[in-house]
Amino acid sequence: MRVLALTLLAALLACAHAAGPRDYSKLVAADPRAILVVPVVNKSVEVEAPDYFLSTLPVPLAERGYYVFPVNLVKRVLEDDGLADASMVHDADPIRLCSIFGADAVLYATIEQWTARYVLLSTITSVEFSYVLKDCKTSAELWTGHHAMQYDSSAGQQGLLAAAIMAVAEKSKPSYLPMARQANIDAMAFPGPGLPAGPYRPEHGHDLEPTSPPR
Repeated sequence: MRVLALTLLAALLACAHAAGPRDYSKLVAADPRAILVVPVVNKSVEVEAPDYFLSTLPVPLAERGYYVFPVNLVKRVLEDDGLADASMVHDADPIRLCSIFGADAVLYATIEQWTARYVLLSTITSVEFSYVLKDCKTSAELWTGHHAMQYDSSAGQQGLLAAAIMAVAEKSKPSYLPMARQANIDAMAFPGPGLPAGPYRPEHGHDLEPTSPPR
């Protein structure tokens, strides 16, 4: 029931940010193979949020068919290069960043929200992220994404005692990581708002082709 409630809330929040058909022409032309994921800018008050969230980004990108440089190694190399602060990394020239690693594109992610609020007999856990993928040759934006999710600990609970227990449990250990993982999957999903198949998936180059209408 908890997963169902989280999924339904995520769907509602995603709809609020839905847009019209996407233009993938720049992404198709760039055809990136290797993506550099740089440290995350954190707009929340949770100091540990960037490292936790950064760890959730490589898997969904790899599952979309792209090579992803190891994020912890990237972070250390950038720190050694004088870019210890995520905001400095995001402000740096993407062409320079990519040249250090030999990447084709760089993904910038921002934590817009990472909170857990206790309200009566419920804890509301919220995450919200934005994403920008830039080309390593031209610095042009190839893709942007945004996703938000909420989990209400009282959803599906019967009785005040059960609700109170779940609220305390969620407050003491919020569901940040599973929500972040799901938010990334939803944001990068295709068909949908996300990334078409990369070169390491068999449908690469074909999933954007128009399909014939059923007869």
